[in-house]
Amino acid sequence: MSTIQEKSEIIFLYESKYSMPNGDPFTGEQRYDEETKKVLISDVRIKRFIRDYLHNIGEIIYVINDKDQAEGKESGSAARIKSLRKKFDTDLKEAGIKKDDGLFLLTKCIDVRLFGGISTEKDAAVNLTGPVQFALLNPSLNSVDLRLHQNTSVFSSDVTKSGGAIGTTSLVPYSINQIHGWINPFAAEMSELEDKDVHIMFKALWNSINNANTRSKSNQSSLLLLQLVYKNKTDKVYGTDKLISYTSDKRDEQFRDISDVDFNFELLKEVATSPKIKEVRYYTESKNIADKLKSLGGNFTELSFE
Repeated sequence: MSTIQEKSEIIFLYESKYSMPNGDPFTGEQRYDEETKKVLISDVRIKRFIRDYLHNIGEIIYVINDKDQAEGKESGSAARIKSLRKKFDTDLKEAGIKKDDGLFLLTKCIDVRLFGGISTEKDAAVNLTGPVQFALLNPSLNSVDLRLHQNTSVFSSDVTKSGGAIGTTSLVPYSINQIHGWINPFAAEMSELEDKDVHIMFKALWNSINNANTRSKSNQSSLLLLQLVYKNKTDKVYGTDKLISYTSDKRDEQFRDISDVDFNFELLKEVATSPKIKEVRYYTESKNIADKLKSLGGNFTELSFE
């Protein structure tokens, strides 16, 4: 087994139309920067998208969602370790591991290899930092005026009774969300992250956005995935979250479709030719975006999810 050797950064764009890309768990409203009027997406929301997709395609994950917990499946650190120990009992015996098996068991889970994990079980305590991390809060490219949406609900406790309520929700008319992430090869040595895991994660990130079917997340589409690969593990290019700009004959708050925007990748082209950058890998299903990237020349390589 060979862990990843490349340091890289991730830039991922996806659009949201009349939806709530990331609600605040305390207020139920969309995360929002009142000063810049930009939509905010948390790293936890992105990791949840990825984990749910990985779980749905049969990958073993450590952090399960509330639905699985409600269905009586193992949840919580100690319970999950217990479940994994039972699942990988043969592997543990073959490896000659009896105690302190937390790290061995956690790294059997792809989300731990990616994002890290914690085990609090006695004799199996682990605190593993993941090699893949995303910015804590990711602002949208465009500014947005939130729209209040009123809705009614009726729940009957009995056939002779009825009740209802009127609520309001803050919706995002249109936002181009930019997610910024990092892949650290030094942390990968501990979590045992491999190139194939990163490949699966990219596919999960792209498809999870396109296939989200909850009431607040269903009207979203993936636009562009970039991986900026460094030549050396200690290299760093400043401002990689500012490489994509756009022009439009409309104000930001008037955007309602990707056709309202014309992307500019000139800063990306400059960084791609930096002596610190090995190559820029990309994936998109937009012909317009693909043509623009191909016209830049240089060391751009198209990713494949096959």
